Amino acid sequence: MKKTLLGLTLSALTAGLVQGAAADTSLNVVGTWSAVSLHKNFEKPFWTETLPKASDGQIQVQMTTFDQMGIEGSDVFTYLKNGLFNVGMTFSDYVGGEAPALEGLDLPMMTTDPEKAREVSEAFMPIAEKTMQSHYNAHVLAIAPNTPQVVFCNTPIKGLGDLQGKKVRASGRTTAEFLSAIGAQSTVMAFNEVPGSLERGVIDCAVTGSLSGYNSGWQDVADYLLPLPIGGWDTVITAVSNDTWNSLDDQTKQTIEDQIEPGFIDPVWNNLAKDEQQGIACLTGNGECEHGNPGDMTLVEVTDADRERAHQALVSAVLPSWASRIDDETISLWNENVAPLVALPIVK
Repeated sequence: MKKTLLGLTLSALTAGLVQGAAADTSLNVVGTWSAVSLHKNFEKPFWTETLPKASDGQIQVQMTTFDQMGIEGSDVFTYLKNGLFNVGMTFSDYVGGEAPALEGLDLPMMTTDPEKAREVSEAFMPIAEKTMQSHYNAHVLAIAPNTPQVVFCNTPIKGLGDLQGKKVRASGRTTAEFLSAIGAQSTVMAFNEVPGSLERGVIDCAVTGSLSGYNSGWQDVADYLLPLPIGGWDTVITAVSNDTWNSLDDQTKQTIEDQIEPGFIDPVWNNLAKDEQQGIACLTGNGECEHGNPGDMTLVEVTDADRERAHQALVSAVLPSWASRIDDETISLWNENVAPLVALPIVK
């Protein structure tokens, strides 16, 4: 089925190229999950509206998402490297198996406020660019978050300690390591598999973005919400293949670079605090939900003890484990650029 979907999508993209032949540049772009607010409100409008308009129609874009293509989020950059499309986006923790350095962009509980998270993402850019070049022959265009990765449970919890012994879904390795460090039974599971697994009791809890969870109906299968970002910010890397980038003329490159920060990066980060609040309001009914009918999940209070326990799990387990998977150059770049912002140096 996936091969069929991929073939249909590639045929559609090829047709788009023919239709867009009058444009100087036609790009095939693959975004993240089609149901999440990051794609609907930011990715798609930028690539299909803002950029073509800013270029006076000289840049045309055919856009789909990896779930619409029927491919795994972890494979997006591999397909990008192989030339199946020009620009790809996926979550940094999805590709940790192939490129472990990218996991450091979004370590659990490394930052707990949007402003600091953006500072970290900007400081991480040298590591991201080095890794994307060496692993995927690609150039980083943007780093932007989804929403804080919080905890949904279908069994009663009163705090972080109650996750001990419970089966909890993680989206990537570092979140899984964090969950194991606090005594949970972690399991890595695809986003679209979670609602059914919660409903059937295969897992007790799951970590994802608050607004992403709402948009995908997790409030219908989970009863308790712990709004502690133990899964980080679900950071997305947008990259263009070097073959594509090197083929563009200087004016086209300049247009993309001039437009992507004010047209995509800034709006995502500037809207993050509101999206965080809206996610909680829409899931629990505590506050006005602007996205539809609110759920009635029980909001669990985050305590200082929860925050301290989470930080200790990061320092004692997650950071050392990640450091063991990266090379000396990455460690040096981390200690020079990122560690001073978060007080998390890696000691060799």
